[in-house]
Amino acid sequence: MGKIAFLFPGQGSQIVGMGKTLAEADKNVKSFFEKADERLNFSLSKLIFEGPQEELTLTTNAQPALLTTSIAILEFFKQSNIKPDYVAGHSLGEYTALVAAGAFSFEDGVYAVRKRGEFMEEAVPNGVGTMAAVLGLGRDELQSVTDEVTKEGNPVQLANLNCPGQIVISGSKLGVENASVKAKEAGAKRVMPLVVSGPFHSQLMQPAAEKFKNVLNEMEINNAEIPVIANVSADEMTSANDIKEKLIAQLYSPVLWEDSVQKMISLGVDTFIEIGPGKVLTGLVKKIDKTVRTYSVSDYETCMAVIESLKEEIQ
Repeated sequence: MGKIAFLFPGQGSQIVGMGKTLAEADKNVKSFFEKADERLNFSLSKLIFEGPQEELTLTTNAQPALLTTSIAILEFFKQSNIKPDYVAGHSLGEYTALVAAGAFSFEDGVYAVRKRGEFMEEAVPNGVGTMAAVLGLGRDELQSVTDEVTKEGNPVQLANLNCPGQIVISGSKLGVENASVKAKEAGAKRVMPLVVSGPFHSQLMQPAAEKFKNVLNEMEINNAEIPVIANVSADEMTSANDIKEKLIAQLYSPVLWEDSVQKMISLGVDTFIEIGPGKVLTGLVKKIDKTVRTYSVSDYETCMAVIESLKEEIQ
């Protein structure tokens, strides 16, 4: 058997009721939801299990909710002694990956992403920045488009390099609109505006990064026990100093997801398990390389089924 990577989803995958069947099935798993409530001084678990969806989707809520749910699911894998060779997460999911790798405690992770969400919301007034998904255009062509628009005084940049032919751009509202038009002229098949509260992973997030430094400085960050493939470099990070630097840069830098998956494959990973709600990441992995195996684990049933099948192989 080849190597295993655990992947953790980012914002956008949240859904009311996520993790509920898991919390009901195991008191250790339930304890993560209780710990999150205690650390944040409000009932995040009630919001996760009962909604409403609009409130759960707010950046400040979605980020700790997703981290909590994914770490709760991970507990079942820990109990079954199934360990990954590598971990990675998309944007917010990188924090979940770092908790999974032992780089910081679950409680610190939940608090950090709550603050991260607050700073991201505050960094750019609502309506000033936005994001759009560009389909069917190569990264070099799109880079030329965003460079040209930025030179005209409307900042826009590549934000998420998700898989071949799917890149998200981010920046000022006018920058994204102008780049969307030029991208179509350059041959993009489709450009879809995204419903987001800000221009994430763009230079406009620099003020959030400055504030967020203080949160990270107060946290106890350890060397990772499992190599984490970093969003900003698509390379392994394990040292505490490297982790801190890359988390700050991650706020305003592109998420190199396609490169990260390719890196893990080059390191011998042939099984990717997405731990958390939705199937966004396994979908992207399949678009990057059809030959690898993917599993999505979001509830008690899928969790047990995947664990059983892996146990059989390990034996």
